[in-house]
Amino acid sequence: MTQKKDNPSLIVTLLVTGGILAGGVWLLAGPERTAEINGVEVAIGSGEPEETPETTAQNPAATPAPVAANTPPTAAPNPASASPNPFPVPTTVASGTQVFIDGSTSMVQINVALKDRFETRFVGTRVELKAQGSSKGIEALRAGTVDLAASSRPLKPEEAAAGLKTVVVAPDQIALVVSKDNPFRGSLTPEQVAGIFTGQITNWSAVEGADLPIRVINRPPVSGTYTAFTELALNGQAVSGPGVTTLERDETTGMLQQLGSDGIGYATHNQVANQSTVRTLSVNNTFPEQPNYPYQRQLLYVYQEPASEAVKAFLGFLGTPEAQSAIAAGMI
Repeated sequence: MTQKKDNPSLIVTLLVTGGILAGGVWLLAGPERTAEINGVEVAIGSGEPEETPETTAQNPAATPAPVAANTPPTAAPNPASASPNPFPVPTTVASGTQVFIDGSTSMVQINVALKDRFETRFVGTRVELKAQGSSKGIEALRAGTVDLAASSRPLKPEEAAAGLKTVVVAPDQIALVVSKDNPFRGSLTPEQVAGIFTGQITNWSAVEGADLPIRVINRPPVSGTYTAFTELALNGQAVSGPGVTTLERDETTGMLQQLGSDGIGYATHNQVANQSTVRTLSVNNTFPEQPNYPYQRQLLYVYQEPASEAVKAFLGFLGTPEAQSAIAAGMI
């Protein structure tokens, strides 16, 4: 069981209408501003308001059925290739068991939903949550300050070599997003997407849009969504070009606020599906909720071998119907 370090820091409280039951907040020292999103401390950029798309709803019919399984650390995000979850469903969990989770902002709602169900089923347990991005969560796991990292990207070879393993939580899609004020109404091809995000296409007129420069609102390299997007859409190339603005923090709200009438960005689909100020773009005339959409990935929990008893219990719990229901609730 990982020991928690309690260092005071400023908490910006967010009141969310219709949010999932709030969980505990884990306080860590650091210069970053944070906001409490559904009870989870999430790193956000300086000066950003506390509204976040992580609390919005998505059409449940568009949400793929979640799975719980292991995936090889270097495998492409393909749910069909994943092996079974190695941890059995626990019948009892000792009172006082604690599980500390940090990582992907894409998994905030899933983490909160699972925390609620796990603590309800196993009285006396506690799940503490933080969301600083996939890479920071994995760094914390390797440092031994958390038990699990929530990740929206596969492991890097050096991470797998250090004894880290993954369990698949749910499939997800990366959506391309523009403001509703953007006059572009067409569909992009994968080649056009790659051209836009590597600086080869710099004006909307090149994709049959208005004669406006394209501004790319990019996520920082610590973001699992950034890593997955560059692998899926850019063949491993970095996002680059004269019109790129890279956010200081891995947070979706700031990206949406900067889109304007000429910007484009990307985010996990469930964060933007029902945002009233933005639109998701189709790729090859397919949208993220369709099975042949090209930018599919997996959301993961990462653990260090050998797994602790707390980790075995929490990951084993993923195999229960109530956990699967919680995952589905966290995806909407």
